[in-house]
Amino acid sequence: MGTAIAGGAPSVNVALRKTLDLYANLRPVKNLPGVKSRFENVDIVLVRENTEDLYSGLEHEVVPGVVESLKIITERASTRIARFAFEYAKKSGAQENSRHPQSNIMKLSDGLFLKSIRIVAEKYKEIAYKEMIVDNACMQMVLDPQQFDMLLLPNLYGDVMSDLAAGLVGGLGVVPSGNIGDESAMFEAVHGTAPDIAGKGLANPTALLMSGIMMLDHLNERPAAPPHRSRHRTRLPRRQVRHPRPSAAEPQRKNSPTQ
Repeated sequence: MGTAIAGGAPSVNVALRKTLDLYANLRPVKNLPGVKSRFENVDIVLVRENTEDLYSGLEHEVVPGVVESLKIITERASTRIARFAFEYAKKSGAQENSRHPQSNIMKLSDGLFLKSIRIVAEKYKEIAYKEMIVDNACMQMVLDPQQFDMLLLPNLYGDVMSDLAAGLVGGLGVVPSGNIGDESAMFEAVHGTAPDIAGKGLANPTALLMSGIMMLDHLNERPAAPPHRSRHRTRLPRRQVRHPRPSAAEPQRKNSPTQ
């Protein structure tokens, strides 16, 4: 599912997340044996709100030369992703749950996200909770990623920081992803498409294979899914999972070489 840059049709991926209400984006990031990276012992889970914020693509041209993008934050979505993150932290053994808005500047939108999470955090006293401004969090991530256990972020910040975290362990070619809702789930390699290197022997299937393992684990297919070596389990809290029949045409995959 390729998306053109600065033009073309809207993202099919974003539309799927909205239509299926896949409100939680889950991205575990950890070092893999044999993959060279600048850091060792990185083991972080990023939880990203997946349905609103600037990344939802609500924008229009006011007058020629002036474009307005809408940043929508709701108490319902913020509370829901907070519950997901704290439940996941509780079940996976994560010790710290940090969240990273820019609420010193966007006091209403990111402020609402923060206030909603604080209310949920009060019900999970056993989990250490820390707040950090997103720009400082990015700096801390590249200085000392081992200090982080789990990150909870709004949609746009979560997209940026999850890609940043992937770069610390070898790139997007070695990091899986899951989009989770109460009734459906979609797992994907997040690096997009790269038809320009198709057939050249440069493809790195690791992210796609790991996303498949996350899917099997989510479906409780333990014999088929190898044990997840991270301290974080990929088993996800949900009430019901439906398994839609796959389409006849397989989506195009990006082939991204490992850095």
